[in-house]
Amino acid sequence: MTVRRLLALPLLGALLTGCGIRATEVPTDFGAAPSRVACSLAGPDVSTQSAQGVPVQVFLLCGASLVTVDRTVRVPEGTPDARRRVIVAQGLLDQLAASPSAPEKSAGYTTYVPGGLSVSGPGRKDPEDALRLSTAPSRLTAYALAQLVCTLSDSAAAEGDGSVVLAGPGTAPLHRFECTDDVRNHPGSSRPPSGEVTDR
Repeated sequence: MTVRRLLALPLLGALLTGCGIRATEVPTDFGAAPSRVACSLAGPDVSTQSAQGVPVQVFLLCGASLVTVDRTVRVPEGTPDARRRVIVAQGLLDQLAASPSAPEKSAGYTTYVPGGLSVSGPGRKDPEDALRLSTAPSRLTAYALAQLVCTLSDSAAAEGDGSVVLAGPGTAPLHRFECTDDVRNHPGSSRPPSGEVTDR
């Protein structure tokens, strides 16, 4: 009887261990856990912003999508609305073209908007909400155009409906560009949807 019990123990142990996952001493390495860029910054003091200029937001690229950051634009007191739109638009372009600050670079922010880009108000036959760039929008990269459209359409330089009317210099055809969720999330592959403006 005792011999039978002794013989049964190894068999029982084998059955029990066969039901589970056997331990291994071989080290496994599946790589480091995926990391994401923070893409978040401590917001500046709004009162300080107001003292330096008009608080605005611009879209920079971070983590393959567009993210807003706070900026300021100087607008002289008593500026007429039409001129104010152009000043704000130029200030936004300058902010987009400027190199991100050291904390922004550390957080992963970057910009594709080229320096030297200027903007003017509507031409003689253009609708009053039009803005003309010194470079045709079609010549900008997908990233730069997405930054530009989303920044301007979300500012006092546009009508506040999520779109902005842009064109190159001279009498180039005007187009109404929209900043959509797809553009904000995939600025490199989704150019802002647009349609030609015919009511001139």
